[in-house]
Amino acid sequence: MPAEKYSIIIIPEGHRRTRRFQVKRNWAQLLVAGMVVAILAVAGLAYYACQIHFDRAELQRLRTERRDYQQNLRRMAGQLQILQKEMVVLANNDTKVRLMTKLAKPVDNVPVGVGGPIETDPAIELSGVQRQIDEIRQSIDLRRESLEELQGALNDQRSLFAARPSIKPAKGWITSGFGLRKSPFGNGSKMHHGLDIAARTGTPVLAPADGVVKRVRTASDYGKMVVVDHGYGYQTLYGHNSKVLVKVGQRVRRGDVIAHIGNTGRSTGPHLHYEVRLNGVPVNPRKFF
Repeated sequence: MPAEKYSIIIIPEGHRRTRRFQVKRNWAQLLVAGMVVAILAVAGLAYYACQIHFDRAELQRLRTERRDYQQNLRRMAGQLQILQKEMVVLANNDTKVRLMTKLAKPVDNVPVGVGGPIETDPAIELSGVQRQIDEIRQSIDLRRESLEELQGALNDQRSLFAARPSIKPAKGWITSGFGLRKSPFGNGSKMHHGLDIAARTGTPVLAPADGVVKRVRTASDYGKMVVVDHGYGYQTLYGHNSKVLVKVGQRVRRGDVIAHIGNTGRSTGPHLHYEVRLNGVPVNPRKFF
């Protein structure tokens, strides 16, 4: 049978009197239970205090991250707006270049610049930045396509410019022009399909444009002659040369020496007979220098 009472003995140091207390079993149980509850309460309060401390630290960290996020987001949005404005300037310049050079039709649907304060909702901020990024990408794609078009057109223009006769083929005096003239051999008027440029024998004859030598031969009328095919329908002919310096199939550049002026063939003196033909039709060479 369990004891009805419990004895608590207190033994002090030294020679003091020992004290003894008796506690009923119910009170002892209550005391022990109270001590356990107190210990648990203290432990709970300590845990709660630690949890609050960690939560506050985490909250502070999240606030700092959110503030940094918003600052970075605003900076990115500002930079994107600057880039978008620059893209609009590039698009306008692209249109001006196209209109000035008449190369191609200007690109349509050029994105316009946007601006204004940043919204406070992070989701709205993020969607706004994403929208600007998409617009920048669209602008970049448009500019890339436009540049490819411009590059192709400029390459065609460059090739056409390189193929179009544009310099005088020899130094000297133009003694006979393009058109009807009195025949120097006394046979009435006759169409003259080129220019006669008088100069000393041996004066260099220059290619007026890039091309490929199509024909080199000696004829009864033109003497030692050269024909250069420049492409785009242009051909040039050089007659009465004293010496030819190129061969059939040889590529020449504008300014290359291809022959020397002479007095071969049907000629009254040292000179160069120079013709320009466009799609097989003789045209006035004076238009090209």
